[in-house]
Amino acid sequence: MEKKIINTSAAPAPIGPYSQAVQVGNLLFVSGQIAINPATGNIDATDIISETHQAMHNVKSILAEAQMDFNSVIKTTIFLSDMSLFASVNEVYGKYFQGDFPARETVAVQGLPKNVNVEISVVAAR
Repeated sequence: MEKKIINTSAAPAPIGPYSQAVQVGNLLFVSGQIAINPATGNIDATDIISETHQAMHNVKSILAEAQMDFNSVIKTTIFLSDMSLFASVNEVYGKYFQGDFPARETVAVQGLPKNVNVEISVVAAR
């Protein structure tokens, strides 16, 4: 098994001992992305809509670095600070996919890094 580390400056640098993504064979495992703006290193989002867009943009940038896109995504996990945010996140999330949607779970958690409200990770395949 050969693994390849995927890293791009178009997405936030990891804030711990992990990689933005790891590719093994035809599978790409993208670490959870939050609303960090890679240009500033800050959370510039002011509401759940902009947080979700930034998280999805970060995922998109990592997928692009691996020469993939949202059509390659087969599984997503969404972590929310509160399930009352589900409808807003779901509306934004859905705009990034065309045709067949990936498998997904959405869970509420007690806390997320940097006190954000949403974190999104994906698994993609060639």
